[in-house]
Amino acid sequence: MKYISTRGKAPALNFEDVLLTGLAPDGGLYVPESLPKYSKEQIASWSSLSYTDLAFQIIQPFIGGCIPDDDLKAIIDDTYVDFRHPAIAPLVQLDRNEWVLELFQGPTLAFKDFALQMLGRLLDYVLERRHQKVVIMGATSGDTGSAAIQGCKRCSNIDIFILHPYKRVSEVQRRQMTTVVGDNIHNIAVKGHFDHCQAMVKASFADQSFLPEDRQLVAVNSINWARIMAQIVYYFYAAYAVGAPDRSVSFSVPTGNFGDIYAGYLAKCMGLPIEQLVVATNQNDILHRFISGNTFEKHELQHTLSPSMDIVVSSNFERMLFDCYDRDGAAIADLMKRMDTETVSIPSTAFAKVRELFDSHGVDDEATVETIASVYDASEYLLDPHSAIGVKAARECRRDTATPMITLATAHPAKFPEAVMKAGYPSAPALPHHMSDLFELDERYEVVENKLGDVHAFIAANIRA
Repeated sequence: MKYISTRGKAPALNFEDVLLTGLAPDGGLYVPESLPKYSKEQIASWSSLSYTDLAFQIIQPFIGGCIPDDDLKAIIDDTYVDFRHPAIAPLVQLDRNEWVLELFQGPTLAFKDFALQMLGRLLDYVLERRHQKVVIMGATSGDTGSAAIQGCKRCSNIDIFILHPYKRVSEVQRRQMTTVVGDNIHNIAVKGHFDHCQAMVKASFADQSFLPEDRQLVAVNSINWARIMAQIVYYFYAAYAVGAPDRSVSFSVPTGNFGDIYAGYLAKCMGLPIEQLVVATNQNDILHRFISGNTFEKHELQHTLSPSMDIVVSSNFERMLFDCYDRDGAAIADLMKRMDTETVSIPSTAFAKVRELFDSHGVDDEATVETIASVYDASEYLLDPHSAIGVKAARECRRDTATPMITLATAHPAKFPEAVMKAGYPSAPALPHHMSDLFELDERYEVVENKLGDVHAFIAANIRA
């Protein structure tokens, strides 16, 4: 399989090169030249597979022969060894035909573990084979950083630098990053918000001259195709549990950078019978405003009770727009340039495709807290604020109560005690036993000004020989 850039001017690459490249040289994002598509009968034939066996079936075509099947299967099996639940991604029922998919059973209690545990192992495999060392540079609004560190910490061929917005992630999220010990692990707290961190990462990929000549940057944010690929799997897995492919299913996805729901869109394109995809946003609702009204306009970022979604610009939205523009790279390059500096609407033909694919809803902090409280009162099930946003949006946008609606529960409530306690829960939710000592561990991170040069200087000074 070959991968092409959304902006049309970069060379096509195979999976291994895309894994190590991140942003395309033309500033675009890599997507498959064509998607594997499956009949209802083929999809049905996988319905009884374990999570790891299903993951192999879905992921193998995207690898395109770059990794032998036996090695790929071993990587996938190893990826999910540390997940706490035997089902890997269990479903919990909230109401009739209403479910949450628990994607927080991994080592860092967030959905990012599904992709980043695999990404770390894929990088380990490829870099060993190529006798290559790289630098990982990533930005996090909370969960990506800890999952990336856990997934990549054991790889001797990687130095990892994670940028997070200073004092704008929860204490649990910060400690999950800053208490991991390793000479190759570096946390950078930037005096700004997430979009500043993300902009620094993008600028660094565009100009890597601050690195030694024998190093290159590798992305762990959801711009890395391998992360999207791994997330497709749990849409199939969840759909089987409620009767697919003989029955359609709908999903509501708490959405910041658009990577998770983009994986759901790909699952639909591959043949999974998805009736609805609901984009659930918090008060930073640029996607909801665009999907509902065809106006792409940046607003000042708001600090909310759901910090992992405190994002102004959703990077992966470009991948979906690429399809809505019939894969016209030049048109996407022009569109993305204009979106950076002005309020934008897209042509009616492209917008009609967006509306056909997605519903959306924006949920403020008050409604988030109310949803946590009402769900707990009704079922004694405790949602984290991001998952509560997904549930609220699902209930507001749902078209047909006969179709199962699954909300992706993206994080464990113990990561966000402020929101949970505002909802009336009597105390901070307990961390799972494997994290019981988190608040006793020493932290290590560097606070830097919101200046790209300062970040580059820190990275250059801390790369191992």
